[in-house]
Amino acid sequence: MTVISLRSADPTGVRTDALIIAVARTGGQVQPMGPGQQVAAALGRSFQAGLTGLGFSGKQGEIAKIPTGGVLKAPLVIAVGVGDGVPVSAEALRRAAGAGVRAVSNAKTVALALPSHDDQEVQAICEGALLGSYRFDVYRSGASAEQVSEAVVITDRNRGRGAKQALATAEVVSQAVLRTRDWVNTPARDLTPQAFAEAVTNVGGKVDVEVWDEKRLATERCGGILGVGQGSANPPRLLQLSYRPRKAVTHIALVGKGITYDSGGLSLKTHAGLMTMKCDMAGAAAVVCATHAIAELGLPVRVSCLAAMAENMPGPTATRPGDVIRIRNGTTVEVLNTDAEGRLVLADALVLAAEAEPDLIVDVATLTGACVVALGGRTGGVMSNDDALRDALPAAAKRAGEALWPLPIPEEMKGKVTSSTVADLRQHNPDTSGGALFAAAFLREFVGDSRWAHLDIAGPAFHDDEPYGYVAKGGTGVGVRTLIRFAQDLTTAS
Repeated sequence: MTVISLRSADPTGVRTDALIIAVARTGGQVQPMGPGQQVAAALGRSFQAGLTGLGFSGKQGEIAKIPTGGVLKAPLVIAVGVGDGVPVSAEALRRAAGAGVRAVSNAKTVALALPSHDDQEVQAICEGALLGSYRFDVYRSGASAEQVSEAVVITDRNRGRGAKQALATAEVVSQAVLRTRDWVNTPARDLTPQAFAEAVTNVGGKVDVEVWDEKRLATERCGGILGVGQGSANPPRLLQLSYRPRKAVTHIALVGKGITYDSGGLSLKTHAGLMTMKCDMAGAAAVVCATHAIAELGLPVRVSCLAAMAENMPGPTATRPGDVIRIRNGTTVEVLNTDAEGRLVLADALVLAAEAEPDLIVDVATLTGACVVALGGRTGGVMSNDDALRDALPAAAKRAGEALWPLPIPEEMKGKVTSSTVADLRQHNPDTSGGALFAAAFLREFVGDSRWAHLDIAGPAFHDDEPYGYVAKGGTGVGVRTLIRFAQDLTTAS
């Protein structure tokens, strides 16, 4: 990960390969922000002329590269648009930092001269720089783009205790997001359930890890996980992570879907649908990495984390549509579509989570295409059996820079979930409407009396388009920052 630090300095005199500034669009004109005003003043007319010549309008994420001709110590200024008006939000600064760092080429060091009026903005800039510098080139045999090795955030707050803590928090949070991205981007042949479990175990830190193999899963009556994984040559796993700080103010359970590859099983996906299915373990990666970050930050929140891992394949022993499986709590489920496998592995994990008697449960999963249809590719859905919890998670997401939107679990979904003629529950929606809501209603059957929320991140977990802001192509690490921010909120509310 890029090394990052804070420094109070005149940006015109900082020796660095590239200097990043923010430019807003105000009153129909572009206006440099914060320390960027000193940079613009030093460059004089060449600054505005350079922007005008490049057709730069200041819209969010827009980039203009301006050579300094020796006027500054940095040979290149990268102007990043932050959109209309002031003040600029923390998320806009996070995106500007990420876009600026991504725009750097053949440079080892960068300095970010962005406005930082408070510690929240300092943290946002640091996170944007660290996330924007991400590269996944493990499998490239030739020379890859050089990653920025050092970033300096120019701020007058550099000596303050709050800013130093903001930097430290940004490093922990970013490391968690980047590890999640790495796991999501790893090809499924190299991240089988067993390999995924080993990777999690090797993280170390303050978190205890227990792994259940297929024999233990059978002993523990986890029929959902076993049913999904039985068609694959790579057997399933269940990971239980535990962080138990002294004087914990609350106890939360985090549950993640970890389908390391989803072919759809016998209900095989289309060719196009198969292309990115290595990302179907993004929920498990997110809860695992968030748990480690919560522990590293030393938050007084006890965390019980469960990651249900399986590979959904159409092998000769695969579960068939029409089969009935039994979940850990004894509930029987009629399987009607083997491509709706995530809810089956989550069912066992949610039962186990409820058995730990936490104050609340949050599950994270790339669960339904229906949620993508409803909310698009950058926004996740939140469904819950508790209205306050359903509202608290999108609020935490917004403060963290992620997008979640509350969705209902309508009353009629209960009847659909229980409409099987041969089992206690049916696993798949009997019609084509409300697929995400049906899935949430199904999951609700396994949490008992626990306060529970379900995050469907099928859209934002994997970005298959051009990069933007601090988001690279591929795994995004979505959910990690929301869960960390939510845990921080719980400590201040107690």
